[in-house]
Amino acid sequence: IGKDTATYNISFVQFKMDDNGVFIPVSEDDTTLRFANKNLRFFPRTVTLAPNEAQTVKVQLIKSNELSEGEYRSHLFFKNVLTTTALGEEKPASRDSGISVSLKPVFGISIATIIRVGATRVEGSLSDVRFSNGTVAAEPMVNFTVNRKGNISLYGDIQVNYVSTDNITTQVGVMTGLAVYTPNACRNVQLPLKKTPTTDYNQGKLILTYTDPAVKNQVIARSEINL
Repeated sequence: IGKDTATYNISFVQFKMDDNGVFIPVSEDDTTLRFANKNLRFFPRTVTLAPNEAQTVKVQLIKSNELSEGEYRSHLFFKNVLTTTALGEEKPASRDSGISVSLKPVFGISIATIIRVGATRVEGSLSDVRFSNGTVAAEPMVNFTVNRKGNISLYGDIQVNYVSTDNITTQVGVMTGLAVYTPNACRNVQLPLKKTPTTDYNQGKLILTYTDPAVKNQVIARSEINL
């Protein structure tokens, strides 16, 4: 989507998620996880895109008969390749300016790629739901834990609605793509809430709803906080 042509190298990387939703890189020697990359192949492995150009990457499942029941996950990683300046084209720093340093960020994005084999089951619930009122410098916030039971990852969207004492409902918080990946049993979440003219966080209630967008926003879990 930029103004320049960009090249991306594509590969698989491995991550595990901690209880706060932070991704931690791991090696394939980690025996607590089951990785998908050995049973996936993709093409192309390098993509060069002009501005506003798109490219389809094909991912194929292979040797699925060798997999036992359960879930396997790896992350498809798209890494931006910086174009380097030819040797001698950089302007040297003057004697008075000292050492010149040029920092160029390298951008990348990873996509969880999951294989599921056999019968799958997953349940979700919300616990430890707490509200924290804001200050002049900080927004109000709701804290909660998403709990997962089953043999596959849990994935959904969180919506927080404020209901006034006059029964007026206002959406004050949203978090899309909230996942608890296997083998984790839970994930702790902090979600800032909006302040609007119709919200008074000293009265009324908050309703948290966790839904599955893949099944017509079916409700996974729900919780209420009386303010």
